[in-house]
Amino acid sequence: MGMLSWRRSITVTAFVCVLLITMAILAEPRSDRDMLTAYEVLEEYDFPIGILPKGALGYDLDRITGKFSAYLNGSCSFSLEGSYQLRYKSTITGTIAEDRLKNLKGVSVKVLFFWVNIVEVSRSGDELEFSVGIASARFSLDNFVECPQCGCGLDCIGLGGFKEGYKVRFGRPFVSSS
Repeated sequence: MGMLSWRRSITVTAFVCVLLITMAILAEPRSDRDMLTAYEVLEEYDFPIGILPKGALGYDLDRITGKFSAYLNGSCSFSLEGSYQLRYKSTITGTIAEDRLKNLKGVSVKVLFFWVNIVEVSRSGDELEFSVGIASARFSLDNFVECPQCGCGLDCIGLGGFKEGYKVRFGRPFVSSS
């Protein structure tokens, strides 16, 4: 092996070693934040866990932009006290910031005879406001202490669900945002 070929080999090897060491140094160590559940992330952003049904499998979150995806084991639907029917797709996406979820996709509510997408959820004090674009509804945070269960919502007595007598207190129904 000639002198020039030997020097190139050492240079390439040195470059690869420096690159690997640099990557190892710059690699961010896994923190406890990386191991949070989707429900704990909601709480970090000042939302109650009950806005997401039981059984979330995981999530992706870009903490810089707030873009997220939450994953359920298939689609999910349920009624709450016979007043509202909700439907979640297996993947829910949007952007999260403290007290605000926007650009939501994958969550819908039945209003009269039509399914409409919930596009934004915001928190103001002890209330959550759910917007479907042209209309919104406010509910007390007390309604979201527990996670609803797919199929039976909060009325899962005898199905490993909630205690008898637990009642959901609803706020104002969907009203025009004008």
